[in-house]
Amino acid sequence: MTSSASTGNPLRSIARASVRAHMSEVAIELFALRGFDNVTVEEIAAVVGVSARSFHRYFPTKEDAVIGDVGPWGEFVRDQFAARSPSEPLWESLHAAFDGLLASSGEQGEREKRGLRVLASTASLRARHREKHALWEKLLIPLVESRLAEPDVALRSRVIVQAAVACFDTALAVWATPGETRSSRELLAIAFDQFDTMGEI
Repeated sequence: MTSSASTGNPLRSIARASVRAHMSEVAIELFALRGFDNVTVEEIAAVVGVSARSFHRYFPTKEDAVIGDVGPWGEFVRDQFAARSPSEPLWESLHAAFDGLLASSGEQGEREKRGLRVLASTASLRARHREKHALWEKLLIPLVESRLAEPDVALRSRVIVQAAVACFDTALAVWATPGETRSSRELLAIAFDQFDTMGEI
């Protein structure tokens, strides 16, 4: 993935990331207040102080202002999993890979929780989110297949990876619930523990 930093302009890359984060924060706040379908790109752009065309340079769709670019996150999880010892139980390796993603994100706060609640409230956002997570599954499934023995390797690898992604999504959904005080990593551990028999794989 090409970035400004890779072309010798790290400050430009930082500035772009800052503008992108600000646009996303404004969009999520408006969506939370008025509902995703009731807010237009033009309205978001006006609050930020840019044109709708400029908004689309950062976010191809309105949904992307909430979900962001999850491709690199999927690559991170894949790389975390690939770095685990093949002798480690498969389910433990998947848990460690997703936990590594949460750990690398640092302490998340109310803004992130609000974004997750907006995501859960809108059908088009949920569909877009699922579409992007399917990319994560494509990255992980070949690696999981390589650690399984016959029979039904293709089927079992898909089930296992989809279960891992579901644990991740569910843990974050519970974390975003108003009043929830446990960390996302604590909730992820609880979610993965529900399938602890998979540790025998």
